Order: sequence, then structure tokens, then C-alpha cells
Amino acid sequence: MSIKPTFKWLSSVASVLGAIAIGTFGGIIHPAKAAETVVIRKGILASSISVADLRELAATGKVPERLQAYANLLSAEQRSQVFAALQAKIPLNVAGLSNLLNTQIGTAILADLATALPRRDGAGVEALRAALVLGAGAPEGLSVLSFLENYPGGRVVVDLDRAFAVLGSLNASFWQTQQFMAAIAPQLAPRNPQLNLPFDATAAGPNAVQVMNLEFNDRARNRRIPVDIYSSEAATSDKPAIVFSHGLGSVRTDLRYLAEHLASHGYVVVAVEHPGSNATNTNAAIAGQSRLLAPQEFLNRPKDISFVLDELAKLNQTDANLRGKIASDRAMVIGYSFGGATALSLAGAELQLSNLRQRCQAELITLSLGEGIQCAAAGLPEERYQLRDPRVKRAIAMNPTTSLLFGETGLSAIQIPTLIVASSADKTTPALNEQIAGFPKIPSPKWLVGLVGGTHLSVKDPSTTLDQADRPSTVITGDEVVGDRALSIRNYIQAVSLAMAAQMTPEADKYAIFLTPEYAQFASTTEIPVRLVTEIPPEANAVVQSFIQQNK
Repeated sequence: MSIKPTFKWLSSVASVLGAIAIGTFGGIIHPAKAAETVVIRKGILASSISVADLRELAATGKVPERLQAYANLLSAEQRSQVFAALQAKIPLNVAGLSNLLNTQIGTAILADLATALPRRDGAGVEALRAALVLGAGAPEGLSVLSFLENYPGGRVVVDLDRAFAVLGSLNASFWQTQQFMAAIAPQLAPRNPQLNLPFDATAAGPNAVQVMNLEFNDRARNRRIPVDIYSSEAATSDKPAIVFSHGLGSVRTDLRYLAEHLASHGYVVVAVEHPGSNATNTNAAIAGQSRLLAPQEFLNRPKDISFVLDELAKLNQTDANLRGKIASDRAMVIGYSFGGATALSLAGAELQLSNLRQRCQAELITLSLGEGIQCAAAGLPEERYQLRDPRVKRAIAMNPTTSLLFGETGLSAIQIPTLIVASSADKTTPALNEQIAGFPKIPSPKWLVGLVGGTHLSVKDPSTTLDQADRPSTVITGDEVVGDRALSIRNYIQAVSLAMAAQMTPEADKYAIFLTPEYAQFASTTEIPVRLVTEIPPEANAVVQSFIQQNK
């Protein structure tokens, strides 16, 4: 199955797991007899529903008369959740799904889900795994109905209270972020600042951009690292080299629009592809040919950037087009999602894994996708890792994963000016948990950008988000603000990134206005307000500290 440069496959799996938790009103076993009846328990009440009735409900949207009395026990919101879950149909690679569900993390999540589907034989995990894998082989893909029709045994027993509890626990940090946004809403009121801008930092520069495709071979680590180098005739070593790090399961064109923008203004931009966590590796993992994310990748990614800086120094001496133009000893790193954690590691943030190992042993179903990815680092042998590269002088981390990787004090070890971007509607790396809670630990100078209404994919190049149109909305994924709807976000990212880079040049003062709260307000739209702070305001910080205390 082709993987777009997103968390598409992983989030699709998570979407269906969540849908099944609620849609059933909430080695593989091949069922000798598939479920024909769903027995629903709510407190002391119990009722039976035929799978045929559920299929009728899914097809027509109308509750059959036989189900009406039971439907009346549900709230309007719960009825809506049930119908949406019954409608969800997601195509999945059967072999890839089987591989995922047989991992330690997959088995742990199945164990949590199985509590909502009790069985007398205690084979809940095995039954769930069988129904999911066999259901994924149905012509329409994996759905609640294809799951039920492949569930071993003549009936499925659903503990409805537990099913809704499971649904409510999915992606807990995302819902906590929404509560935080509601609490600070009065502070987000627009102020309509009047600014006299010296120029438009969102406009392309005057220089034509050239792209060079290379592959660097790190023989010491047996890693071949593809890169795209964006430059123009105006590039000089007076400006820092800018290096990009992409997200998990993605490609180096994640932020192509931003690379072209910066290069048009005279910067040399290098987009790196990490071979152990790119789309190629994810496809291989789905086919059962590699691990989805090896623990060593948390160390290899920063080392990839450091190795690329070594190679850029050589190009600066030898390449006819780039000679004398690459300031590899004065670099800025821009990372997105998993790449955001890579950027922070290079900035000096210390990996601290003791708390991560404890958190990742329990209730995995409550974790966001970003938290689940961080759990892969539990396999590293040491407790702490320092991956700072002194050639990196500034960092931008967009929607980074930080909550588990850097422990209590890891972010306080950052040694350079750092800008964090957070999106309030990000379901993959929820803002409160992954970006806002850790921001006070980062030493100044620092900036926190809030994209109110932005989602995980909003900052990405439109060419990498074309797969979002048919994505179902769930508590795990979906509802992405991308394409034309995210144009104002991409424009702001262009301006603020250009301003960050310019702070390392003689033009620093001219660009400083684009790193102010006033410009963030100026760049806001009705749909996507933008806010920038250098310290979290006291009223909002009280909510942040309350969240931190609750989650210790």
C-alpha cells in the first residue's frame, strides 16, 4: 500500500480501533462461526441486537424499530458516535495490520480494547486480532460490520459503559488541550494591531531557486542519506545554512514550499531524508520487512543532521555551484513532528528515558500517536543521551514530540534560541502535552507560536496532504486543515522562519518585527488566529501547571 508522507497508515489503524470500541456500541484465529448477535450490557441491563439490524442502521441511518428502545438510553452525542462509527470504512494492508497487532504495543492496545468485549474463554485479545485482520480483508475494507462478521463465536458481548470509557480515554492529551484552549479563550481576543511593515516577508525573494539532489553515504553507520539542496545565485556564507528534518513515515519534501521560500531569499536549504524513519521504511515495515521505528532512530536522526553538516562543509570547498556559499558551521535546523524532536535534540535537549519507560508500560490506549511513537525509545539501553551539535545555532520545532522523550529537565538543556510551533487542533501531537507544557523549561531567548484551529498537517506542503479528503473524522485523526484552508498558516511559517534565520545575519533588526506578538496578530485570519509569546501568560500558565500536576 502506498504511504503518503503522513501518519496515514498508523492513524487509520488507530481510527478503526477507536471506531470498533464504540461502533459495536463501542497466530490468527479463524472463526468457525462468526458473530451474528451483539449482546449489549449497560449496568444491570442487557439486550441483544442482530448484526443484520446494525447493517440496516448503517445503510439507512434510521434506527430499526427493534432497536428504538435501546437507542433511547443513549444521549444524542452517543447516538451520533455510534452511527459515525458504523459508517467508517478504511482500506488497510492486511499483512501490515497483522504485523502491527502482533507487536508488543499492538497487543497492549488490544488488551485495553478487550476489556470492553468480555469473553468467558479469556481469549479477548486473540479474538480481537482475528476479527481486525480478517475484517480488513473484506471488499469494503475494515469497518465495524466487517469486524463483527469475522469475530470468533456466535455473539459479541459489549460492556457499553466500558466501551464509552475506552472511547473517552482515547487520545486523552488532545481533549486536555481543548479544555486548555477553552480556559484561555478570553486571552485570545483579537486586538487588530496597526503595523507599518518594512516589507512582506511572505513574498518570494528575487532569486531563482535551483535544486540539487544528492545522496550522502555514512559508511560508519551504514546509512545512505538522500538530500535536496535548494539554493540561488545570491546565496552567500554570510547567511546560515538551514537544514530540514521530516516527520515519521514521511519524505524530505514535507516543507518544500518553505525551502523554496528561504532559498529565494539567498539561503542554502538542505532537506534531509532519514532512511530509518521515512516513507520507504514505513512501507517496508507494513510488508513485515523491517521495524516501523527502531529505538536507535532517536539517536540516528540527529546524527544524520550532524553528518550532513560534515558533508556540506566539503561541498563548500569542492562544488562548483556551492563553493563558498554554505555556512555549515552556523546552521539553523527546522524540524516537523518527529523531526521537531530531532531539532530539539540538536539544540541541546537531553533525552531522559526513565519516566518514558514507566509511562509506556500502562494504558497505551490513552496515548496520542505522538506519545506512542516516543514509546519506541524505551528500547534504548541508556537512561540519558546528549546529541547537541554546536554548529546548530538556532532551531525551529513545528508540532514536535517532547512530552516523554525529554523527561523532567531535558528541555532545560537547550542552549540556543528556539521557536516552537503548536496547533490547537493537533490530534497527533496535542499542543498542551507536547509543546505548551514543556515551553517554560526552555531557556530564553525562545518563542511559542500558537496556531488556533491549526492541525498536525497544516504546516506541510500541500503536495503531501492530498490524501486527507476521504479521511474519516475520529478522536485519533481526521479533520485536518490543509491545502487552501491552511494558506494563512503556511504564509506565517514562511515569514517567521525567514525572520529566525535573519537573526543570524546583518539584517537581524530589519526582520525582528516578524518575531513579535503584534505581527502574529496581524497575520491572523478569522479562521486561524495566530499568537506568539516569549513566556506563557500567568493566567494560562496556571492552567498549564494544573495539567502538569495532574499528570505526574
